Formats: sequence, C-alpha cells, structure tokens
Amino acid sequence: MKKIKILTIIILLLSIINVNAVDIDIYSNNAILYNTKENRVVYEKNSHEKVSIASLTKITTAIVSLENIKDLDEKITLTNEDFKGLYEANAAQAGFRVGEKVSYRDLLYGLLLPSGADAAQALERNIAGSHDNFIKLMNKKAKELNLENTNYTNPTGLDDENHYSTVNDVLTVFKYALKNKEFKEIITTKTYTTSDGLLTFRSTLTKTNNLEMDYIKGGKTGTTGDAGLCLATLANYDNTDFLLVTAKAEYSKTTPKQFLDHKKIHEYIRDNYDYHEIINKKDILVTLPTKYLKEDKMSLSSTNNITRYIEDTFTKKDLTYKYQGKKLITNKMHKDEILGKVKVYYKNNYLTTIDVSLKEEPKFSIIKFIKLNIHIIIPIILLIIIIVFLLKRKPKKKPKKKN
Repeated sequence: MKKIKILTIIILLLSIINVNAVDIDIYSNNAILYNTKENRVVYEKNSHEKVSIASLTKITTAIVSLENIKDLDEKITLTNEDFKGLYEANAAQAGFRVGEKVSYRDLLYGLLLPSGADAAQALERNIAGSHDNFIKLMNKKAKELNLENTNYTNPTGLDDENHYSTVNDVLTVFKYALKNKEFKEIITTKTYTTSDGLLTFRSTLTKTNNLEMDYIKGGKTGTTGDAGLCLATLANYDNTDFLLVTAKAEYSKTTPKQFLDHKKIHEYIRDNYDYHEIINKKDILVTLPTKYLKEDKMSLSSTNNITRYIEDTFTKKDLTYKYQGKKLITNKMHKDEILGKVKVYYKNNYLTTIDVSLKEEPKFSIIKFIKLNIHIIIPIILLIIIIVFLLKRKPKKKPKKKN
C-alpha cells in the first residue's frame, strides 16, 4: 500500500512538471530568454538560482548612474581613488589615467563597452561621494525592481560572497535599463572615441561577427573566477526583440562558450518557433449554464484572435483553459459582453490570459421562467383567486330608508 502511495505521488509530480519544456544543451549553468513583444519567458534554465554575475553588475551600475547624472557631458577629473585595488584584483579597465579630464558619457561608454572597472569606480565616487553611498543606490534600485535574490557590494562585479544575483533578476534590470534611451544607445554601439580623442572603445560583442550572429544588436559580457563566463544580449529576429542572459559557463581561453551558448539558444528558437494563432474568435472556450433562457447552455469565446510565439509543432489540442468569471448566463446579459477571463496553457505551460464574451444575444423564455418559479407562481395565483372570491362574497350595504 505504501509503495502505491509513493508511486501515486511521483506520477502527480511528473504531471506538474512541463516535460515538453525546451531542452538545449549549453555550457552555461543558468540561462533565461525573454520575448519583449509578448512580455514572456520563452526558455529558461536554473533562472532563479543565486550566482555570481561578474560584470553583468555594470548594467545596474550604468542605469543607477544615468538616473543620477544631470549632464552627461560634464567633465570630471580622475584621481588615484578611482583606480584603487583594480590592479591587485586583475580587473578589466577601460584605459583611463589619473589626472585625466573625462565626461560622464566617456565613463559610461568605458563602463559598458570594454567593461572598465576604472570607469565604475570613477562613477560611484563622483555620483554618490563614496563607495558605500553608491552601493546603497544600487541596492535601492534592486528593491524598487523587486529583485528578491540580488545583493550588491561593489559596482564592478568583482567576486564577493555577499555580491550575487540570478539570471532572472539580471534580465529584469536589463529590461528596465533598455527603456533608457542613453543606455540602449551605449549598449548597442560598436565603437566609441572619448571626448578628448585619447581612447577608442570597441564592444566586446564584436566577437559575434565571427560567429555569424548579426541578429545580436548589443549586450554586456562578464567574467570572474566564481561567475565563469556570463553574457547578456539584445537580439532581434522574427520582428521581435529578445533578451538573453546566461551565467556560469566554465572559463576557457580558447572557446567563447558564452557566445556559443547565445548562438545555440537563439538559433534553436529561430528554427523551431514562430508566431501562430492559438485562439480564434470563433473558438468556444467556455460553456456555461443559463437561467430563464431558451438555450440550456451558452458558449463564451475570445474577443480577439490571439497569436503567440510558440513551437512550430503547435496544435490546439494541446491547449487547456482555466476560466474565472460569471458562473451563470441570464437574460440581463448581452452579446459581446465580457463575462470573465480565461488563462490559456500549452502543454501545462502558461501562455496568456484573455477576455471572453457571449457569442450571441441571450433569448428570454417565459415558459422556462414559469417552470422554474412554479412553486412560487401557483401560491400567488391561488392567493389572488381567494382574494377575488372573498371580495365577490362581501355583502352589499342595504340602502338607507327615506323618511
């Protein structure tokens, strides 16, 4: 009996797991791919696991800086403090020098293109006045964006046991940052020359040219001992922007594993997914009982045709619906009136929520009304008959005699 119970539990658990989820063999331990048009995750792997994120941290450093800088072309002078500890930590630098006068714009390009830790420390000192104050701003932004599994201790992404995030949280920051015009312009720039003409930065994403990944429009790399190889990219295909974040691919001097992962994920999705009509306005999604109507049941359908970015093997028979709304249709309702919402699932994987409405005008039935209320109507009729009868039997007043 005990074995039967255990087997039953296992079967139930397997039924909950989406066994049809995309399974792509990649180097990265963590990944998440997001369709911006549908506001939906298309693919994920260990996306909520806490990990070191290396220089993907600088996405937050950049957006916090942009939201606290009044004039991007204002010049500041770099000091020894901006380079403190970077050589010892073997941190990537943009190439700025002590005493150099640079603009905030220069620092932001130096931060995101060559991933300069010198730019990060110069930004935190000049924007917040101190390291601690800037970290407070970063963690405040994390809280504003509801990043429940993220904590920052530095603006560079250098390894620290208390500095962590998840690829899901990085995706949230990346998505938010791309709404900023300046951030998007920087992250998608291939080369940039500083305002004094002394430095030219080239995006680390130029490596994607050799891999024939012209659909990659921009992004940010990251590498440390703990984090491994990390990458966040903005791609465009199928008339849609896609955001992909990967982390913890094993470090290699010869193999760009993080770029190969992005190529593999994007090309798998491009080859196997497209926009398909999942719901037509004519499709019956819900059937409800009626009250006082000629029809015993009436059907609800979508107010619009619905398309979703989904597997090319899609068939409607794999769709399931969960309805929330009115439980009974009455003559007080009307054609096209929205009565509730339906959550649509494909192979147990949530797709979307849609409004559903009546396909036709409800038709009142006097016969059904009487049948359903006969226990009330008969006593009322009897009561009326009795009252009428009693009124008829009431004796007439005798006329008064005349004197």
